[in-house]
Amino acid sequence: MARFSYSGRDRAGAPQAGDLEAASRRDALRILTSRGVQVSRVAESQVLAGKAKAPAPAPPAGGGFALRLGAGKTTPRRAEQLSFLESLYDLTSSGLSAGEAVRMLSVRIKEPRLRTLTTALWERVSEGSPLSRALGEFPEVFDSATINLIQAGEATGSLNDTLARLIAHLNERKELQRQLVTALAYPIFMIFVASGVVLFFLFFLLPRLQNLLDSLGGTMPTSTQVLVGISHFALHYGILVVIAGAIAAISFWRWRQTEAGRSATDAWMLKAPLLGPFLVARTVLEFSQTLYVLLDNGITASEALKMTERQITNRVHQHAFHTATARVLEGEALSVAITRTNCFPELVLDRLAVGENTGNVVPSLRDIAKSYQKVISSRLSMFTSVIATAVLMGVFLFVGFIAFAIVSAVFQVSASFKLN
Repeated sequence: MARFSYSGRDRAGAPQAGDLEAASRRDALRILTSRGVQVSRVAESQVLAGKAKAPAPAPPAGGGFALRLGAGKTTPRRAEQLSFLESLYDLTSSGLSAGEAVRMLSVRIKEPRLRTLTTALWERVSEGSPLSRALGEFPEVFDSATINLIQAGEATGSLNDTLARLIAHLNERKELQRQLVTALAYPIFMIFVASGVVLFFLFFLLPRLQNLLDSLGGTMPTSTQVLVGISHFALHYGILVVIAGAIAAISFWRWRQTEAGRSATDAWMLKAPLLGPFLVARTVLEFSQTLYVLLDNGITASEALKMTERQITNRVHQHAFHTATARVLEGEALSVAITRTNCFPELVLDRLAVGENTGNVVPSLRDIAKSYQKVISSRLSMFTSVIATAVLMGVFLFVGFIAFAIVSAVFQVSASFKLN
């Protein structure tokens, strides 16, 4: 037998700490779970035979899982969250308990990252930890909103329903990211093609044309001289421009990683003609979608608002929503508090106010999320069209200028031959 020290909370949320005797750490966890204690730490303090033993170190918070496993092809990432939850739901909806489902996944799954994750989760669940607490030990895979939703599902006995809503929510977010990547793929491709065409003219075709015109003699027109000057500058100083641009881009990126840089750049983007409305629509979708899922799964309003705040990616909107959350916790209506932020469209505020007045906040949030999913899709299509059109117009203008400069030079050289 050994003595273990522990800390945690009881069913009412009050802090609990003390010592108990058990044959192993797993038995200690089972005893505490049967007493209704939600354990946050259990460490062996001494062996009862009298031989002192130093307390076992607590597992590192946050990135401890990554430190134990090391970086590599088997280290789970945030991308494994949805795959694990879908596999778990498939088994629990068939009648298996959450613990048995995790055990089966740890045996059956072959994908390296998921197998590593499920094996580590089964180790904790088999020791008596609830699934939500086991997930909480891997924050690099599961975000806080997911963990709290699972915990609420366990507490209310509706884990399957919670998993179904959570999976639907994560799939919607994944679909939005896919749409964003797809929308940007074509403009980026056009930019690369346009850059290749321009570089071909400047570095390959134009120098040969210049040599031909110089050999024929005569004075080149102004447009051709400008084009030749651009070509010379690119040939002699282009690498310096590229290096300077790379240094500037890296410096800007590192500055954006700071809190001040992120806030400043997010504020700039909100003022952009096309990008600003898109970012507002994205914030409305993040807010309504996340808050709806949390409230619909039994999370308290205060906790749901705090978790929703962390899901908003734009720093300007996040800070404004933080102020609104504080006002709501002081007793102000949600629609009134959000109105003060000046970040949300008036129609969204009206729909939210109607939902509060009728006691149907969750359905209102769900309807707002559905409508703004369509708004995001339409804005992405428009954004893609505008960028692609701008790139094509830029390429056509530059190629047209090159053609005009070449034709002008040829005509001027031909005219000089006729005069001679």
